[in-house]
Amino acid sequence: MGKKGDLSNFEYGMVVGARRAGLSISQSAQLLGLSRTTISRVYKEWCEKGKTSSMRQSCGRKCLVDARGQRRMGRLIQADRRATLTEITTRYNRGMQQSICEATTRTTLRRMGYNSRRPHRVPLISTTNRKKRLQFAQVHQNWTVEDWKNVAWSDDSPFLLRHSDGRVRIWRKQNENMDPSCLVTTVQAGGGGVMVWGMFSWHTLGPLVPIGHSLNATAYLSIVSDHVHPFMTTMYPSSDGYFQQDNAPCHKARIISNWFLEHDNDFTVLKCPPQSPDLNPIEHPWEVVERELRALDVHPTNLHQLQNVILSIWANISKECFQHLVESMPRRIKAVLKAKGGQHSISMVFLIIL
Repeated sequence: MGKKGDLSNFEYGMVVGARRAGLSISQSAQLLGLSRTTISRVYKEWCEKGKTSSMRQSCGRKCLVDARGQRRMGRLIQADRRATLTEITTRYNRGMQQSICEATTRTTLRRMGYNSRRPHRVPLISTTNRKKRLQFAQVHQNWTVEDWKNVAWSDDSPFLLRHSDGRVRIWRKQNENMDPSCLVTTVQAGGGGVMVWGMFSWHTLGPLVPIGHSLNATAYLSIVSDHVHPFMTTMYPSSDGYFQQDNAPCHKARIISNWFLEHDNDFTVLKCPPQSPDLNPIEHPWEVVERELRALDVHPTNLHQLQNVILSIWANISKECFQHLVESMPRRIKAVLKAKGGQHSISMVFLIIL
């Protein structure tokens, strides 16, 4: 025989309809193929509560934090994102008639969609630089993807030979702390590294130039004359191209400024505002190279091997990857405008996608 909780809404209505038509409990049970107890209870619920469906009442312990309590807990989170579970529980219980434990707090926060996560690290933007970022976004807010296709993006980035991962965990017993299999070796300064300079545009990846450990004005002058100028004149023969560079000291040196003035008929220099990696999409290809390096089955053992691997990874970055980044520029500009020059989440989204 069926149970009340097994009934569909249609069957529930049939029970009520049969009883209202004058059939007895036994007659209704025989007609519908249900137990007399089910017929009796369903009809009683309809008469007393006006219940018209077979939805069961929720079972289990009543939730100690109702909707009002969740709003209170949400305000506590908004006030202090770094509060521990103990601190949130203590602050919540102040002035409450019924206190809750940390387990209830954890369950409630998860129900509300909150989880403990490592915060994203972003550069601290000063008030002055925030204004410069906003001004840059306002100047370029009407640029379309077609406009951004005329920009060649550039930057330099270091890559270490060895990486230290503080999140590595091992299984060991109490007396095995110095066992060789339980140790992670470290090398000062990561065992050395390689610094490279690169550029790309919508059309193609540009050259990737090894530059040693630092980039001074003299070395940068060689790069712009030997690599930037040929790239810009080839990709933008109509002199409608923009070459982007950041505000590194060597980029602002007098010999560099004079060189750009001498070649201002070939292309235009587009300076990125300070503390704005989110407005320079080349940051993401660097992330691609870094991830590929970490994913290697056989890691480079010296700087020469590291350099060759970096050059190989760079050369194999897909066209869809860097074109997708150029297409994201209008959204990045809108995000900076919305944040009034402050931080936004667009760049983090693309880090995950790539």
